[in-house]
Amino acid sequence: MKKFLTIIILLSSVLPLAAQFRTDYSDLEDGEGVSVLKSHVSTLASAAMSGRKAGSEEETEAAEYVWNVLDGYGVDMLCGKKGDVFGMEWQPGDTVTSRNVIGVVQGYDPKLRDRYIVVGARLDNLGVNVMTVDGQRTEQIYFGANGNASGLAMMMELARMVSTNSILFRRSVIFVAFGASRTGFAGSWYFLNRSFKDVGQIDAMVNLDMLGSGDTFSAYTASNQDMNMLITSLTGEILPVMPKVTAQEPYPSDHRSFYASSIPSVFFSTGIYAEHDTPRDTPSILDYDSMERELEYVYAFTRKIANETVAPAFKGDSYSTKKTDDRAYSYHDCDVKPSFMGHSDPKYFMTKWVYQYLRYPRQAVENGVQGRVNVTFTVEKDGKVSDVTIAKSLDELLDEEAVRVIKASPKWKPGKVDGVAVRSYITIPVDFVLEKKSSRSVGIKK
Repeated sequence: MKKFLTIIILLSSVLPLAAQFRTDYSDLEDGEGVSVLKSHVSTLASAAMSGRKAGSEEETEAAEYVWNVLDGYGVDMLCGKKGDVFGMEWQPGDTVTSRNVIGVVQGYDPKLRDRYIVVGARLDNLGVNVMTVDGQRTEQIYFGANGNASGLAMMMELARMVSTNSILFRRSVIFVAFGASRTGFAGSWYFLNRSFKDVGQIDAMVNLDMLGSGDTFSAYTASNQDMNMLITSLTGEILPVMPKVTAQEPYPSDHRSFYASSIPSVFFSTGIYAEHDTPRDTPSILDYDSMERELEYVYAFTRKIANETVAPAFKGDSYSTKKTDDRAYSYHDCDVKPSFMGHSDPKYFMTKWVYQYLRYPRQAVENGVQGRVNVTFTVEKDGKVSDVTIAKSLDELLDEEAVRVIKASPKWKPGKVDGVAVRSYITIPVDFVLEKKSSRSVGIKK
């Protein structure tokens, strides 16, 4: 008996000592759903993943992670562990090798199980940016927690729910993590045009991208009447959240490839957020409780659309009507590229305009900050430059200067598709380089 009491006393004296090293107990309050979403995001948006840049080893590691999770959830995998590998020439002499991760949950209805609903999420992000501060090489990781580890996490958990309840789904549901999405939606284009042979049997697409900000949960359908009706039909069901149907596209993403293939699609997102495409996009900024509620809705919607006897029609879609086509095409997708002063090569714009008027901010000089800012802008149908945004941040002062100069650009000649002037978007790299001279003068790389 004395021996037993001694053991209890010893344990009671040791346990408080062990507990004192834990300072954060917030995760103890998380439900199972939130905990799993956090685990997925923390893995995909970790420093070890280095931002999952298209074509990198880390993108491959992220693909393997998604593959293992889907396989563990009982999804029938349609590719190897390293994904369905493809290569694309993004720019002359610049070939990117990326991969899609593809799995399917078979539907139960003999008449509809060979028809498909595709649920997709972007796999890649911006990777690592190298900058120089006071002569020291510094790396910035674009973790991409909300862009798009949030959508990937929800896709994987949606796959678990569909797999567990497959007897409730008439159509088959395909799950795809799209590689090289940030490179002209290459993964979704490859899936539809080279990889998946039964594209004609895809009845709808659900895109999940940037769903963790906790802001307005929205559904973008490009005004497709049937898709809008399906969303509205769930209003009467007891669900923790309902999306706001929006006519404004939250962000260019992989749903565009499906629109181009005349496949009705819906894009679920909470939209652009303050940390978007910056190193501050870390797992700590996500609202996981909101993600869990959104996941429940997306599951209900996926089940609804998979069980419709008549598939939604591709109609009422602004993307398909040339006269009212207000989407912005990628520079590379234009039949006739937009041009500046008669030159369609963006390098001419950089030399003759950007670097002529770019000024190095004094504070950035004093701090010794140099490197590259990537800027995306739209050339409107009338040639005006609009929607100038930072695609890859470097430093707040340098970002602002790059945006200032591009916003002041004279008119361009707009790009054309099928002989019609269209809106088009371009991403250009703006380099800030400090020249080392005896007087430490400053030069802009041209």
